[in-house]
Amino acid sequence: MAVPKTKIELIQQSQENYKKLNELIDSFSIEEQVAEFPKGTMNRNIRDVIAHLHHWHVMFLYWYSVGMEGFKPDMPATGYSWRQTKELNKQIWSNYQNHQLGKIRIDLNESHLKLQEIIAKHTDQELFEKKRYKWTGSSSLSTYIRSNTSSHYNWAYKLIKKAKK
Repeated sequence: MAVPKTKIELIQQSQENYKKLNELIDSFSIEEQVAEFPKGTMNRNIRDVIAHLHHWHVMFLYWYSVGMEGFKPDMPATGYSWRQTKELNKQIWSNYQNHQLGKIRIDLNESHLKLQEIIAKHTDQELFEKKRYKWTGSSSLSTYIRSNTSSHYNWAYKLIKKAKK
């Protein structure tokens, strides 16, 4: 997957990978969609994977909101450093164990659309210029967006595909 260099490419890649992920999920029966994966992954079913994506969207939306106000958001989350991502992901997993797949898919779609709105309102320069925003550090806004959309959707697609073989 080539790294997008324009707003149009960023939108296109995000939307294509999101569509591909949803088509994969929809290709399974309801029973298969809620079935457990083989042992060996923290995310034990499609719900867990979708909840993970949604929660990372929510965290990005927080970073963006705080960061664009000129403040430094707690990243990746309050009480966690980037080195503690594994522990954070375990906490995210735990938080969604009582949620239903259908509701999580609706939540993911809503958060996906919010990220698409953010992409749409920025220029290529605003999206791709490194160090433009203090909160993104030495990276560009598009790096954070891509990590939370197309790259993450691709990860989810591969994980589900492998688990369902």
